[in-house]
Amino acid sequence: MTSSISATHFIFFFLFIAYAQQDESFFIKKSMDRKLLGLETEQLSHLRLYWHDVLSGDNPTSMEIIPPISNKFHSGFGYIRMIDNALTEEQDRSSKLLGRAQGFYASASQDKVALLMAMNFVFTSGKYNGSSISLFGRNPWMENLRELSVIGGSGLFRFARGYAQLHTVELDIAKGNAVVEYNIYLFHYADSISSF
Repeated sequence: MTSSISATHFIFFFLFIAYAQQDESFFIKKSMDRKLLGLETEQLSHLRLYWHDVLSGDNPTSMEIIPPISNKFHSGFGYIRMIDNALTEEQDRSSKLLGRAQGFYASASQDKVALLMAMNFVFTSGKYNGSSISLFGRNPWMENLRELSVIGGSGLFRFARGYAQLHTVELDIAKGNAVVEYNIYLFHYADSISSF
């Protein structure tokens, strides 16, 4: 039975390679004019907003998906939380809602408190409604100032790249709630960001 599975896989692989060599229609061989995509002038913009991580109460925005793998790590190594956190204009949660931070964070260090963060900032307000930016990186959240990378975007933030500086402005250890100020510096091709 092992040889028939191997032979089947080999035949499938051979046919796939033969087909892929014949059909290259998925690959456009000519270069494109950047202006056709609206990529004429790249700009550097600054966004400042507040990220609200709520673990307590009737409507938490951060849910544990996987608990820590062991209580021997003070860092909580191994736990994963899925988030749908509010992004607001000011530190007060009742201030104007700009969008949602959707993604996850996980404790990725055995000996230090550091999170792996992967999330999209999905904007729901003003002219950027429906656009998003993607952030990824290491967040040693007990440090005063941290950085994440902006690795992409959609809508008016297509081809976005840059970084975000994070600073915790409120932390309630007992409830597990936090408010973090994000200062995001990004290159993009859309209209300059003046307001939401």
